[in-house]
Amino acid sequence: MDFAEQAMNLFGESDEEEGNNNNYSNDDEEKEREPQQQSSSSSPSSSSSSSGSSSASSSSSSSSSNRSSSAEEDNDDTHGEVKSSSYNNHDYNYNDDSNSHYYVNDEEAEVDKDLFDSDNEEYIKTPANSPFPVPVLPPVRNTNNHTRGGFGRGRWQNDRGPGLLPRPGPYPQRQNYGYGQKFFNSHRDERFVSELKFSKSEETLARKAIAFQEPCELACFSRVEGGDVYFDDRSLRLFKRLITEDIGTDLNEGFDTFIEKKDLGSQGFGDLLATIRNKNIPLQNMHFVTYRNNLNKILATAYIRHEPWEMGVHKRNGVVYLDVHKLPERPQSELDRRRCYWGYCFETLATEDPRRADGEGIHHVDANVEYCAVIKTKLGAHRILMGAEMDCCDSTDDGRRFYVELKTSRELDYHTEERYEREKLLKFWIQSFLAGVPYIVIGFRDDSGRLVRTERLRTKDITHRVKMKNYWQGGVCLAFADEVLCWLYGTVKENEDYILQFAPPFTRLELLQAQSCPDVITNHVLQL
Repeated sequence: MDFAEQAMNLFGESDEEEGNNNNYSNDDEEKEREPQQQSSSSSPSSSSSSSGSSSASSSSSSSSSNRSSSAEEDNDDTHGEVKSSSYNNHDYNYNDDSNSHYYVNDEEAEVDKDLFDSDNEEYIKTPANSPFPVPVLPPVRNTNNHTRGGFGRGRWQNDRGPGLLPRPGPYPQRQNYGYGQKFFNSHRDERFVSELKFSKSEETLARKAIAFQEPCELACFSRVEGGDVYFDDRSLRLFKRLITEDIGTDLNEGFDTFIEKKDLGSQGFGDLLATIRNKNIPLQNMHFVTYRNNLNKILATAYIRHEPWEMGVHKRNGVVYLDVHKLPERPQSELDRRRCYWGYCFETLATEDPRRADGEGIHHVDANVEYCAVIKTKLGAHRILMGAEMDCCDSTDDGRRFYVELKTSRELDYHTEERYEREKLLKFWIQSFLAGVPYIVIGFRDDSGRLVRTERLRTKDITHRVKMKNYWQGGVCLAFADEVLCWLYGTVKENEDYILQFAPPFTRLELLQAQSCPDVITNHVLQL
C-alpha cells in the first residue's frame, strides 16, 4: 500500500467513500493540470495562481458523476504527484496517531480543505453514535506470573475445570489449594480428624539422626495346630543349616493338604495382650503396643507410596494400642494360592522337623502354627512394646540363640533386580531390623515353583548394598516413622478410637474417627 492509500484508510470508512472524500482536491488538481499542459510555455507564477483559484472552487463545482468515473485515474496521478513533491522537497510531517505512515507536503496542506470543516458533506453526515457494537475483548491471562500457584497449583489455567489428568511430574498432588469452596475436596470422609502430609523431603529426613534401641525380648507365646495358645516357645523351629542340599526341590509338594492361615481379626491382638498380662509386663511407661506388622507399614511408607493400608488406633491410660486391620483383597486364583504356599513350604523345608523322617516328603503344612516374641524397643523418644512372629532360630557356638528370617523370591534377572532391591530388600530389612533379627535366608525359585538357589544375608549388610545405588536409606525410614508417631501420639485423645489409613492418592496419612473399640482391648484395660 502506498502513502495515499494509507491516508485514505485513516478513518476506517469504505474504500468508495474514502475515494470520494479525498478526490475533492484531486479533481481540481486534474483540472488544473489540463490548462498547464496546453500552456506549458507559460510562466510558473500563472500556473500557481490558476492552481489556487481552481482548488478554491473545486468543492462547489465538482459533480458526483465525474468523481466516480475518473476516481481511479485521479488517484494514480495524485499518488505520483504527492510522492514526488515529498521526496523532492524533503519537507514532510510524520504522523503516528493511527499507526500509519503518510507524508503531507506543506504547500498542499495550505491548499487542501480541512476534513473536519463544516463544508465537508461526508463529515456532517457522520452520526454521533457508532452503528457498530462495542467490541468485547477476551480476558487477559497473565501466564508469566506464577506467584499464586502457577502451573496448575492455584486457579485452573483454563475454563474447563481441573481436568482428568493429574499434574505432570513426580510432584505430589496438592489438596485444598485454591481461592473458593469449589476448590476444596468435597469428597473428604466425614470421619476425618487430622492428616499428616508428606512435606519433608528425603534429604531433610536423612539429616535427622533418630536413635533406635536394641530390641529386648521380654516374653513369647506359641499357637499350635487347632488354634490353642501357650505362653512358651513350643512352636519355635530350628533352622536347618544344610538347606543347600534341598536345591531343586519342588515347592508344590504337599499343596493338596495345605491348611491356609485364618483371619483371626482382633483375636490375634488379644493373644499378644494376654501374654503381656501373663508376664506382668508394666505398661505405665509405654507409648505404643502393637504388632510389628503395623510398624513395617509405617516405615516402608517412607519410600513405597502405592500400597494402601490401615490400622486401628485406641488410646487407653496413656498407651496407644495399634490394632492390625486387613484390607479387602480380590479373590485369589489358583496360582496366587500356590505362590503363597511356596513360602510356607520353603519355611518347612528350611527348618528341622523331628516328626518328618529323612527323605519323607512335605505334607500337612499348617500356616496357623506360629511362634511370636514380645519385644521392647525405643524409636526416638517413643517406647514401643511389640509382638513379632519368628520363623526359626539358630544358636552360636557358645549357645546364644538368635532368630533367622526365611523369605522366598522369584529368581532375579536383569529386569527384576532393581525392583527387588528397591522394594523387597527394603521390606526384608525393616522386618528384621525392628525385631533385631541378624540373618535372612532367601530361597529363590523359578516360575514353576522349583527351588533354584538360596542366599544368606546379614541384616546390617543390606543397607550397605543399596547405599551404593542410592535406592533407599534406613535412617530415612526411622526418621519418617518418628514423624508419624509424634503426630499420632499428640493427636489422639484419651478413651477415643480412630483409624489410621494410607489410601489413594497416597499423599498423606489420614486419621479417621472410629465408632468402637475391640473387645480384646477393652477387656485388657479392665484386667490390668
